[in-house]
Amino acid sequence: MKRRGFILIVISLFFGVTAAWIARNWVQARLASPTDPGQLVVVAAMEIPFGTKIEARHLNTISLPRDAAVGNHFTKTDDVVGLIALQKIISGEILLKERFADRAAGSTLAAIVKPDMRAVTVRVDDVVGVAGFLMPGNHVDVVAAHVENQRAQTRTVLHDINVLAVDQTASTDKDQPVVVRAVTLEVTPKQAEALVKAREEGKIQLTLRNPLDKNSDPDTELLADAEPPKPEKKKVRAVQPREPREAGNGVIIIRGTNIHTSESAT
Repeated sequence: MKRRGFILIVISLFFGVTAAWIARNWVQARLASPTDPGQLVVVAAMEIPFGTKIEARHLNTISLPRDAAVGNHFTKTDDVVGLIALQKIISGEILLKERFADRAAGSTLAAIVKPDMRAVTVRVDDVVGVAGFLMPGNHVDVVAAHVENQRAQTRTVLHDINVLAVDQTASTDKDQPVVVRAVTLEVTPKQAEALVKAREEGKIQLTLRNPLDKNSDPDTELLADAEPPKPEKKKVRAVQPREPREAGNGVIIIRGTNIHTSESAT
């Protein structure tokens, strides 16, 4: 009986040592075999405001499976350093190339101006600047006013214009009203001419638009190029004088443009 128990113990130890040896070899084989590191993706290490020049401290990298579709992303942080953020970036967000402007575009403001567009700055006060509620990224209409024949004339000269910056700030990280002295608008070259002309002819007023309102009247675009209506002149009808009667038939009386003949008694 004791012999049989001893044999069972030896068999159990044999199987235990064998299982431990197989497990050890399997773990070592897994550690020694090369593993797929996946694809490196650059993400935001912190919140990046609109118009910020990217620095190394703003960036981090993570590894994703190679079959994960993330879009036109960056794989190295060196490719992002120095670029300009065209939109607000959330912390942890994967950085896509279309959200950044090339560092060769110049200053921050110049980099965020779209191709074929221009940046024009207009002086404002607390009234023109919509009581300080204008922020970068808002859209406004431009209303021009001037005095003609002692009467005020107003018209909307530009519709749905993007606000690039207020004063010297192009960031949208503030949501409290701030009274500023200048607002920079993004316009086309023709719209820039219309804006400058309207500003020289009189005063301009900025009206804040709802961001969901995309309606605009194309018939009023660039109204500043049109000449203001001229007052209509009254037409004076010429009065043709009557043929004078023969002498002896009466007396002709002329009063201004009225001609009257008084018959004389025969």
